[in-house]
Amino acid sequence: MELVRQLLITLSTIRVCHLLIRKVFDIVETFGDVLIPLLAVGLAEMGDKTQLSVLLLSSRTREYAQLLLGVMLAFLLADGFAILVGSWVTNVIPIHLVKLISGAVFIFFGILILKGDHDEDPEGDLSPKNAFISGFSMIFLSEWGDKTQIASALFATEYDPRLVFIGVMTALLILTIMAIYLGRFLAARLDRKVITRVAGVVFLLIGLSFMLSAITSSAFADML
Repeated sequence: MELVRQLLITLSTIRVCHLLIRKVFDIVETFGDVLIPLLAVGLAEMGDKTQLSVLLLSSRTREYAQLLLGVMLAFLLADGFAILVGSWVTNVIPIHLVKLISGAVFIFFGILILKGDHDEDPEGDLSPKNAFISGFSMIFLSEWGDKTQIASALFATEYDPRLVFIGVMTALLILTIMAIYLGRFLAARLDRKVITRVAGVVFLLIGLSFMLSAITSSAFADML
């Protein structure tokens, strides 16, 4: 009887260890589904045009919460949609058309910023409404066909889409907050007119790069 009891105890211990090991592997796998998209998107977005846009916008407003809300809503809709439908999104929307529209929007904002440099308002701050709209419209349009959206769609086909969403949004939130704080830091230490002119020129260059990319990709597609 003692032998049977010891055997049952041993079997129970083995079963508990087996369940614990499985649980650990499940946790590691779940963590990986979040961590891999988080790191990949975070590294890809560092210094990207979207973060540069956020930085420049944050240097022209004190409504940081409104700007953050607009930017994150844009990321939520664009990248959330990509995650929802997976790689299908990359074949649905004519990317060159979206890039043309994005380019026009960036050029419009660039001209608006440079024009505002000569208006009677010396501060040239964006209102809460404009901070939200500017952040949302620029990021929403620039995200379509961007590497972040495509990566999000591809990750969703490989990992749990819910965990991919958490990882991607966490990375974008961290980088956006960093960009806003950096823009705030620069605005407090540099001449506002210099920042405004640099912002306007950078927005124009980003817009032109979008349009050039759209034209070349469209021409290349016609050749195939």
